[in-house]
Amino acid sequence: MYKLLDQISSPADIKTLSMDDLKALAEEVRQRIIEVVVRNGGHLASNLGVTELTLALHRVFDFSRDSDRLLWDVGHQCYPHKLITGRHRNFETLRQPGGVSGFPNVAESEYDLFDVGHAGTAIATAVGMARGDQIKQRDNHVVALVGDASIVNGVAFEGLNQAGTLKRQFLAILNDNSMGIAKTQGGLASHFARFRTSSLYEEVKKKFRDTLPKVPLVGKQMYELLDHLKEGLKATVSPHQIFEQLGFVYVGPVDGHDLPHLVEILELLKEVDHPVLLHVHTEKGRGCDFATSDPCKFHSPGKMRREADGDSVEIISSGRKSWTNAFADAMINLMNQDERVYALTAAMPDGTGLAKVQQALPERVLDCGIAESCTVDIAAGMAKSGLRPFACIYSTFLQRGFDQVFQEVVLQQLPVTFCMDRAGMVGGDGAVHHGYLDLSFLRSFQNMVVLAPADETELQQALKFTTQLDVPAAMRYPRDSVPTPFEPVPFELGRSRTMLEGPDATLLAYGTMVEFALAAADALAGEDVFVSVVNARFCKPVDEEMVTNAITRGGPVVTIEDHSVAGGFGSAVLEAANRLGLPTDSIVRLGHGENVFYAHGSRAGQLAEAGIDAAGIAAAVRRALGRGTNPTPRESSPSRQSSRSGTAGS
Repeated sequence: MYKLLDQISSPADIKTLSMDDLKALAEEVRQRIIEVVVRNGGHLASNLGVTELTLALHRVFDFSRDSDRLLWDVGHQCYPHKLITGRHRNFETLRQPGGVSGFPNVAESEYDLFDVGHAGTAIATAVGMARGDQIKQRDNHVVALVGDASIVNGVAFEGLNQAGTLKRQFLAILNDNSMGIAKTQGGLASHFARFRTSSLYEEVKKKFRDTLPKVPLVGKQMYELLDHLKEGLKATVSPHQIFEQLGFVYVGPVDGHDLPHLVEILELLKEVDHPVLLHVHTEKGRGCDFATSDPCKFHSPGKMRREADGDSVEIISSGRKSWTNAFADAMINLMNQDERVYALTAAMPDGTGLAKVQQALPERVLDCGIAESCTVDIAAGMAKSGLRPFACIYSTFLQRGFDQVFQEVVLQQLPVTFCMDRAGMVGGDGAVHHGYLDLSFLRSFQNMVVLAPADETELQQALKFTTQLDVPAAMRYPRDSVPTPFEPVPFELGRSRTMLEGPDATLLAYGTMVEFALAAADALAGEDVFVSVVNARFCKPVDEEMVTNAITRGGPVVTIEDHSVAGGFGSAVLEAANRLGLPTDSIVRLGHGENVFYAHGSRAGQLAEAGIDAAGIAAAVRRALGRGTNPTPRESSPSRQSSRSGTAGS
């Protein structure tokens, strides 16, 4: 099907191709990515933008084991890399259970050095490998590929500062496409934009193209020319070039889709015995009209339906409203009611739903770029000034702001609300993006209120509830559809809500697990097992009356959370029981395994693997009752039937 790509089993195969064939291979790589991502979902626009750059890198360097090093920042742009490192024939399994991961994965290939999925890490880890290889006296090359949105991350700048002190080859490539996941934010982004659009850009680029091919591949002349070029760029185009001040030779910007020129430049820079930053300008979504027209929408789309013309697609919807959309609507409503409320995000306006909020209230939403810790501190400053900031950050990314949550928010007792999308299992993005730590670190903070809604109505209530607090708060919800709403009951601090009454066992469900607990209860009722289901609502302060009633009622007490069992909601229940002097032997905790990294796949499959879907919860109740794991229906007894309710408290 693919004339050239089918013949590529390793990067060694592309080193023998003619330049015309290499260009043709780039187009085949793009078509393969589009074909698979349309069917499976995944990161589209970012991968299409780095195709030529990836081929050029593998053409010039040898990134096989114990040779040259290639470090990916974030890693969501690694699909072309995967296709030419032996994973083309299995690529249709992208993001599927047991298939190819959507991020670099050490278990998949010797060409993947780290499992990565967070921004800003590549330069620092590359510095570490460069130093380690130098100590081990390996004569190799180190390359870190970083996007323009990632390089503004604090860790990336720290890495640049360290890299500038190296006394050896080190190449950092800035992939500048004017877009991260959203439009790149901040002063450095504006600097890049001014440089790209300046009248001198094409002139400098032409001189660069004309001059470099004349330079010898090694030796003093090349270094002197680069040094001269650097000074010229500083003097005529960028008098305050920040990378030069950090100890780099700055080269570029160059066209990231001009394969011959990329290969030529990389061959030259490969031999520079000094840190170099190569500024490459690419187009996000290159070669795919619908991706280039809306690179934000097609950054990481779900499965798509291709139209008859083949040039347009429709993202397939589940038909149910997502938690993200529900959050966006709730925020717009809250902001219209309370002028103190502002929303902040760290480069994820689409993923958090704030893009919709920004359309409605553009002056009340701030995108701080890929800078989670900075976002938290800005929110703290806004709260100190009397506003009610909501920091909307994925659960997995809030980990990057741990210290700022404590120092600038908790220690000051400022009323910042943290809204954590993608809490729990995330499906196709896999282990690098699961949100399974937020409860364990947030509930350790003094006076932090940690809560979770079970449906859209509770989401609306929870948001408004946090504006009435004078302490920090954090709430979580998954990448999933919202369930059918329950009868609304107002939130009260530290109070649970009983959803269903039954004598045989008590299910204490946190957040979205209420839906699964109720489904498990329905299944068990068919076996004449009747359980109580409690919507816990709060992980901190946990409802002590709920804990007391559950344990003293008799029968197993099963805690359920889409979070690690270590330090999560179940742990909070155990601690409360201990504090109250109650026995804990009846408590069974369900959640993510303590020593398990759940691989990419469907969210439903991941919940089933962890045993926290309806079937897994029902099986846990059977085990706790000594009935094994298989359903064993028996004749119903009217006196044992459970009853549904919707009362606050336990």
